[in-house]
Amino acid sequence: MGSLTSKNALVTGSTSGIGLAIARAFAAEGANVTINGLGDADAIERERAGIEADFGVKCRYSNANMMNGPEVTAMVHEAEQAFGSLDILVNNAGIQHVAPIEEFPDDKWEAIIRINLLAAFYAIKAALPGMKARKWGRIINTASIAGKEGNPNASAYSAAKGGVIALTKSLGKELAQDGISVNCITPAVIQTDILDQCSQEHIDYMLNKIPMGRFGEVDEAAAMVAWLASEECSFTTGGVFDLSGGRATY
Repeated sequence: MGSLTSKNALVTGSTSGIGLAIARAFAAEGANVTINGLGDADAIERERAGIEADFGVKCRYSNANMMNGPEVTAMVHEAEQAFGSLDILVNNAGIQHVAPIEEFPDDKWEAIIRINLLAAFYAIKAALPGMKARKWGRIINTASIAGKEGNPNASAYSAAKGGVIALTKSLGKELAQDGISVNCITPAVIQTDILDQCSQEHIDYMLNKIPMGRFGEVDEAAAMVAWLASEECSFTTGGVFDLSGGRATY
């Protein structure tokens, strides 16, 4: 039996990359998981069925559009109803676009804020009543080193992730006596498909800032999130956990 046996989790943006690695890490520890995200339907079904087959847990898929607040809310409620509770929420869905601020498309700026920040608000708001009733919950948000330091030509992403960090700190204090912890991780760059949305110049800029001289791996992020979701993580809330290969200075 794993450390998350009998727990039920929802991971947004989890049909690939960091989110999928987190979902698999939760399943490996015994949690039932709802995954969410975009991609080829057959490929998503293979991943969903693979989680069930590999770890002997239940895994379901939600195609909720993270741009749409009511769909995010419905996804949370459906996950609760399907498994009987929602104990762990990971707000991981995110998109990126790189451009100078005066050339940044308005619709891209708004979409980045909606998916990276507003979707987390809607999901948390929907999940809290059940967590409060059970007096136990784990909320983990995927922020970014960009939210701490800002990256040039990534104003929307940096602003959104800075908002995620502030949201985490605020809710950590607000929910500290409800049995619910709220923490976030701040990766520098993790080797995922999101790099396809960046220019080589931007990728080189980010790599050159990392003292370890490499990008992070999805399994490294998943291992940290799995601990943040565990019973053992009982006196940590409002925390910002570095995954930057030494780049972070605070």
